[in-house]
Amino acid sequence: MPMKKTIVLTAGLCAALCMSGQELTGAYRVLNMPLSSHVAALGGAGISLVEDSPWVGWFNPSLYASVSDRSLGLSAMTYADGSVWAGAQYVKAFGERHTAAFHAAAMNYGEQDETDEQGHVLGQFSPSDVVIGGAYSYLLSERWAGGAAVKGVFSSYGGYSAAAVSFDLGLNYFDPDRDLSFSLALRNVGAQFSSFDGRTQRVPFSLEAGYTRGLEHTPLRFSITATDLTHWKKSDFYTPEGEDLSFGKLLLNHLVVGVDVVLSEQFYLAAGYNFRRAHELKAAGSAHGAGLTLGAGLNMRRFRFGASYAKYHVSTSSLLFNVGYTF
Repeated sequence: MPMKKTIVLTAGLCAALCMSGQELTGAYRVLNMPLSSHVAALGGAGISLVEDSPWVGWFNPSLYASVSDRSLGLSAMTYADGSVWAGAQYVKAFGERHTAAFHAAAMNYGEQDETDEQGHVLGQFSPSDVVIGGAYSYLLSERWAGGAAVKGVFSSYGGYSAAAVSFDLGLNYFDPDRDLSFSLALRNVGAQFSSFDGRTQRVPFSLEAGYTRGLEHTPLRFSITATDLTHWKKSDFYTPEGEDLSFGKLLLNHLVVGVDVVLSEQFYLAAGYNFRRAHELKAAGSAHGAGLTLGAGLNMRRFRFGASYAKYHVSTSSLLFNVGYTF
């Protein structure tokens, strides 16, 4: 096997193992990794959570309209086999209706052996995926906001690289008097513009809808997100050979649910369940905590902190931390 293919396949296998159980198909799957610990705690796919935090618009750029001017956020998450997913976001408001965001994130998969076609170790390399981009949100009216984002994705495996560009479009309706939010998002609309060895790999496009509602006179707020709404074939989902995916399971695999316990304006507890992630992790041999997510957060006037627990891989659990500050 040529050296180039050996390196690419080795790194690709590493990335695939690290992404095992992650919903949605296609390459460049780091685009589906959450940067918000609050979103991760609610199942990992929320697009209708309205809050004043700089990482809230990673999956739905219209939500940046709710973020304070000059907000900086940092994110870091432990991942499988020593991998680390980390990011930074900065949000800047222009007047009362315009908000811009700038973000960068990277997945470092740790050191891997570089081998020849006979399996002899020639050295080591560090595969990685990097995402860099920006977003814009516009307040259409008192309750409606729209937004768009562009993300460049760059993969580097052992001296070889691939790249793609991705666009997100989002729309959000928010009624603060009823604590009600509804969102639509087109995520990862894009294409690859360079590849490792000439093979075309698609960006993991997803059409999504989200709904969040607080219950009156209670501290509870519920969220439900429908993901990947353009894919309804059983072949789009990972299922062990010989197992039939019923329509009921197929429907559930599009849903992510979550609940917040809002103890005060500054503090929340959160839990969620990702049906597709649970299905895929269980199919891969993991039965403990598959699909379950937990988290908590502190939102002060200027300072914000959040932490979440989730399982993305059969071999380990992940912790995601956020720290934010408004200048």
